[in-house]
Amino acid sequence: MDNHNLKTLSQVLNTLIKRGITKEICMNDQNQMILGDGEKIYQPDDLIIVKSYRFEGDSNPDDNAVLYLLQDKDGELATILDSYGAESNYSGEEFDLFLRKIPIQENDEHNID
Repeated sequence: MDNHNLKTLSQVLNTLIKRGITKEICMNDQNQMILGDGEKIYQPDDLIIVKSYRFEGDSNPDDNAVLYLLQDKDGELATILDSYGAESNYSGEEFDLFLRKIPIQENDEHNID
């Protein structure tokens, strides 16, 4: 994973938006990973992690986040934000288990300088 100490989460998200990557994958109340407003429902093997961006909180080292850039089988790119520590966005273990099952094939094409 790249360590982006000089970039904030919002800077990386803005760069990805400028590159046309505007959709987010989130876990819904039924523990399903969905794209946008329910356009697609994913299983872990429907996705590949193509880049990971790690962020650390300025005031509290326990406030960390990882932004994953994923590509689905149709070639569509989207993000998943995994924040943990005091600002964790998912309380159950289903989210972590889903993420661990996604294959990783990182490449430099999605580096942010």
